[in-house]
Amino acid sequence: MWDGISTGLSTAIMPFNILMVVVGCFAGTFIGMLPGLGPISAVALMIPITYGLDPASGIILMAGVYYGAVFGGSTSSILINAPGCASTVVTAFDGYPMAQNRQAGKALALAAYSSFTGGTIGAIILLFAAPALASVSLSFQSSDYFALMILGLTAVSAFAGKGQVLKAMTMTVFGLMIATIGTDAITGAPRFTFNNIDLVDGISFLLLAMATFALAEVVTTVMKGQHKEKEADMDMAALGSMKLSKEEVKEVAPTVARSSLFGFIVGVLPGAGATIASFLAYGLERNIAPRRLKEKFGKGALRGLAAPESANNAASTGSFVPLLTLGIPGSGTTAIMLGALIAYGIQPGPRLFVDNPDVFWSVIISMYFGNMVLLILNLPLIPYISRLLAIPRPILIPLILFFSITGVYLVSFNTFDINVMVIITIVAIFLRLLDFPMAPMLLGFILGGIMENNLSRALIISDGSLNFIWERPLTLTIMSISLFVLFLPLIRKALDKFGIRTSIQTANSQADRSDG
Repeated sequence: MWDGISTGLSTAIMPFNILMVVVGCFAGTFIGMLPGLGPISAVALMIPITYGLDPASGIILMAGVYYGAVFGGSTSSILINAPGCASTVVTAFDGYPMAQNRQAGKALALAAYSSFTGGTIGAIILLFAAPALASVSLSFQSSDYFALMILGLTAVSAFAGKGQVLKAMTMTVFGLMIATIGTDAITGAPRFTFNNIDLVDGISFLLLAMATFALAEVVTTVMKGQHKEKEADMDMAALGSMKLSKEEVKEVAPTVARSSLFGFIVGVLPGAGATIASFLAYGLERNIAPRRLKEKFGKGALRGLAAPESANNAASTGSFVPLLTLGIPGSGTTAIMLGALIAYGIQPGPRLFVDNPDVFWSVIISMYFGNMVLLILNLPLIPYISRLLAIPRPILIPLILFFSITGVYLVSFNTFDINVMVIITIVAIFLRLLDFPMAPMLLGFILGGIMENNLSRALIISDGSLNFIWERPLTLTIMSISLFVLFLPLIRKALDKFGIRTSIQTANSQADRSDG
């Protein structure tokens, strides 16, 4: 192992490979800032460039583009509520309210620090535990993935305001319904396509996210008459400080550590990816937050911004575990990188770090350098990036529309997707007016397809019986945790009703009184 690390380090610190890290991070950050493009498009654009490079340099470049795009995708989420990629949708939940509250500088700085920490922790774990984590990844079966998705759906209350749990559950079911549109992965039969060939592949998550956030936000702004403002509501002097106070650092530090570790674990699981990691990390943080902080989620909570940013970058690093050690892509982006490795004549798998140690270890070590480069590149640019907010709204709104529609079109090159996006935007605006939260719908949509596919496989293995739920200890454990999380609000209400308080509730009450 140490010989491999030494080989990888000598390869990663070569001047040309360091240049590839810098170029990849810069290009990825820039592409990630453009709403709708994201890491898949960014890495795909790099493939022709890597043909003339040696395998280690080519994969290092694409890896830099990958986590650079995830890093940069948070910028448009925070500033204009138009997620740069799917994994930064959750960043908009608290990042955009912070920008509206004249804290754009702090939001961007916190996103940069959280992303750096998450990526760095992920890279360190990956460096020392990649071979061992491969066995963990292989130990998960279809029934375990199904239970894990159920656990993710129980986090729906984290995306609901006070008294809105029923609405959040309704939107989750709505998201699950949308996820069923398209071709069944097991039988190959088309479902709910209405004989329209354009719906055979289903509805993309990017389309749904851009319609419910970017376009719906723009149309809502126009409906309120705010688009007529000649000057932006905040000038450069009102963007707020980029500095975090000691109290704020103490508040977010445990969140960043938890979310980084959690995000990396989710990223290690094949097919999970950074998007699911960011949603689950946000839900976890809101559910365990004290009452005084829980109410701030969705309104500009520091924890609500730090959690997804740490998790999605750690998950991006973790997704290299199944790619490099098993030859299984952990996300759409790593699937493209798998194709690039095979084109180089390199077969990812258990023998990669034996047959090609320079590629295996140099990619892992370059991740740490890449996160340092991203932090150095982005922090000084925050005051200039924030100038997006100083653009007059009559100019900014058409730009958001252009990038949102273009980003969705570039995924499929199909005008039908634009029509679907308009329809979903109209429905989203109507639901917003009725005070329905949009995030649970996205959560249901993301987890729905994965949950259904793994349930089908589990039923096939168990001959149609539900015995798989309690026959596997890991599946039973995850399902038990899901039930506990689901009924936790009811248990708390029952305890309050009978005058019983847990130690956690007592601590929260004391914290509330001390704040008052």
